[in-house]
Amino acid sequence: MTDDQSLPHRRRAARRSATRFLSGDRLLSIRERLTQLAALDGSDAVPDVYGDDGPVRQLEERTAALLGKEDAVFFPTGTMAQQVALRHHAERTGNPAVALHPLSHIERHERHAHTQLTGLRGLWPTTGQRQPTPAELHALGEPFGTLAVELPLRDPGYLLPTWEELTALVAAAREAGARVHFDGARLWNTTVHFDRPLDEIAALADSVYVSYYKDLGGISGAALAGDAALTSYARTWRHRYGGKLFQQWPAALAALHGLDTVLPLLPDCVRHTATTLAPALAALPGARLHPVVPPTHEFQLWLPHPAEALNAAHLALAEQEGIWFVSHWEDAAPGLAMAEVSLGEQARSWTADDVTGVGLRFLELAAKG
Repeated sequence: MTDDQSLPHRRRAARRSATRFLSGDRLLSIRERLTQLAALDGSDAVPDVYGDDGPVRQLEERTAALLGKEDAVFFPTGTMAQQVALRHHAERTGNPAVALHPLSHIERHERHAHTQLTGLRGLWPTTGQRQPTPAELHALGEPFGTLAVELPLRDPGYLLPTWEELTALVAAAREAGARVHFDGARLWNTTVHFDRPLDEIAALADSVYVSYYKDLGGISGAALAGDAALTSYARTWRHRYGGKLFQQWPAALAALHGLDTVLPLLPDCVRHTATTLAPALAALPGARLHPVVPPTHEFQLWLPHPAEALNAAHLALAEQEGIWFVSHWEDAAPGLAMAEVSLGEQARSWTADDVTGVGLRFLELAAKG
């Protein structure tokens, strides 16, 4: 095995043995995950059968209540859930055009499923690194049946509009006769920024997709929430797309655990990021944050070093000190690298001095190559 081939193994081993985490968390073994699931309340219940009962149905009902919707449908993937939502809205409006951001997950990370599977087509109100404005929706120059809004918009930096901007955008779509879909994979972490509960945010949209492994630490899975007409349609098309699996209780139990234990902590994670952790990272030599003031606990960190040097420094710090700092650096320009930062539950114990001290050691290692 060459050194390059051994790097993934070294990273996994270092992440498993690390004792402190800033961005990210420890990888659980299969045995540890099974032990965790077995310890959950209600794990003596009968498993679900094709998702119609048991933990899966309990999760659907819990999610619908949190989002203030009539019902929710569990999907094995968010990609499948979003395609069903867009198909439903296109059929309801009779218009296959979807207004969405070119940097959205639907456009960039789902292999154009909405065009290839359903024959929909995307319209881009803006190419700027922000959500579109009502004026840009009006300027499209043609009707559209659905407005899809990713909250937060991950690829350009986990961006969120203000509450006033979001409500105005939704109102503009309604005026155009369109329906509204929220790609809310990370909607869980937006309540502090919007200063609104989840159900009030979700009330703006006809359909809302949420993820159970992003932010919540679940195994997999997603939900599509909306009115009874949407969810009845969603169950039909979930079956047609091959998403009606015989049993999905492990993913459902892990998601319920995330709703119980992680979701209540997210507002504190966002506040601790804003007041303590993000300013400390921004103060490191040469560092830049995008956005400058992150609206959630996730954002981009940029440093004036090659990604190879930063990844090597991260691994050395993890192996030598058991500290998982900021990983997965990618070159963004010559001598400039970017990493996505997620300051979740594990980061709540970090102080500004902790970030400064570890960050300076990390940069020293990077400078040594």
